[in-house]
Amino acid sequence: MQKTSIEIKGSNFTLLVLYLKSNNIDLINKSLYKKIQEYPQFFKNAPIILNVSHLSLNQTNWRKIQEVVISHSFFIVGVTGCKDKYLKKIIIDSGLPVLLEGKTTENTENNINKNISFFYKKHNFENTINTRITKKTEKTHIINTPVRSGQKIYAKYSDLIVTNNVSAGAELVADGNIHIYGSVRGRVLAGANGDITSNIFCTTLFAELLSISGEYWLSDQIPLKFIGKSAQIYLSNKVLTINSLS
Repeated sequence: MQKTSIEIKGSNFTLLVLYLKSNNIDLINKSLYKKIQEYPQFFKNAPIILNVSHLSLNQTNWRKIQEVVISHSFFIVGVTGCKDKYLKKIIIDSGLPVLLEGKTTENTENNINKNISFFYKKHNFENTINTRITKKTEKTHIINTPVRSGQKIYAKYSDLIVTNNVSAGAELVADGNIHIYGSVRGRVLAGANGDITSNIFCTTLFAELLSISGEYWLSDQIPLKFIGKSAQIYLSNKVLTINSLS
């Protein structure tokens, strides 16, 4: 029997969501430039989803908005939050998919989280998926080997424990807590399905990015006194908080 040449499977990807909160093209352009200057390597060639739920239809020049976002080296993979049929048609005609929509923006983003995943998502520069649905925690996922650059590990509906080092360019994602008993230099995203009670625990912190339920810090936002130390990261009143474990 001839083997099939293709296969379609579900998967999870790290995606940012860019919330467009103004129809002003110049303002969008300036805001993007300013944000990219803060973290040029992080945003370079980044795939993103655009959320248009805050845009006023009568004042929206979709083609110009699309051009401005692309001009900053972002790759637009889809649009969410579109409530108007006319704007939806314009977006689709521009070559972009309008991603799963529910009755509200939150429902829309919950659907996205289930299908293509936020991660980093929400990873929120105004780039957030505000998912607040949690799933039943399953058996803890344990990794005993080093996590190399380019590897991504996702513990779906469970906690993740890594008993080795995590290299720069690697990514750990869990719907529950993440424990790292080694040096971590990659990206760590706990509470990926919206669980705001999730924690990150690590023994040697050098992470490129830390995120819990979409709230995040890049490496230069982590307080210096915790770099290279053991730490616990969690949300307090929806704000990322860090404490020493020693």
